[in-house]
Amino acid sequence: MKKSYIHARLNEEDQATLAEIKGKTGQSDSEIVRRGLKLVAHEQRRRRSALDLAGPSVGRFKNSPRDLSTNRKHLDGFGE
Repeated sequence: MKKSYIHARLNEEDQATLAEIKGKTGQSDSEIVRRGLKLVAHEQRRRRSALDLAGPSVGRFKNSPRDLSTNRKHLDGFGE
């Protein structure tokens, strides 16, 4: 695999964080960045949809009118 290089500009706070991590782990800058990329990628894969987050409340109201948003009689007085 061909290696590539990146350059990052860090503010003072980020530099301090990087130095702290290096001191605690003994890892190089590159190792820390690679580990961070893996953590971000893992977090992105774990993101759940709104349907997943709603869970068991979806479809819970079985006796309500099915045409709630399209039938004008249900919308009378709405927003007034």
